[in-house]
Amino acid sequence: MAANRIRVAKDKAELVKSLVASKDTTGPFQTYVEVMVFAAALGVKNKKRVSLGETTKREPSPIPQENFASLGYDLIIKLLGINETQDMNILSSREEQDEDKRTQIFEEYANGGLEILQNELRGAVDYSERLLLILSYEKFQESSAEFEFDLRKFI
Repeated sequence: MAANRIRVAKDKAELVKSLVASKDTTGPFQTYVEVMVFAAALGVKNKKRVSLGETTKREPSPIPQENFASLGYDLIIKLLGINETQDMNILSSREEQDEDKRTQIFEEYANGGLEILQNELRGAVDYSERLLLILSYEKFQESSAEFEFDLRKFI
């Protein structure tokens, strides 16, 4: 496994591309990193972890973890690893198997979140508007969880 890169499931590649602002799209996110972090947070919130299956080799190509670090999101990958395994040793950056496990956990939660987004955004013309509706709905939902991710930070 290429632990130093975050992969995107092939069946979600078009969605990820459409969520990033470019000359061809009006996506609500500036980078693939932001899309993947948002999707992972959504996956965690909804307890949806989905294995990747076949991954895309082209656009979006696997994202180097250095990109996550440069934007300050590398801690999310580590926190998800600790939360999922309940093992502090997963932070050991020298152990390749720990790095692979952290990466896999993040990728699977992101894939679960992308699956949710795929369903929620189906038929939407303006993804930004629909995401705001999703976030607004989540804001007003009562929850019994002690700790939740605040997805509004991505607005």
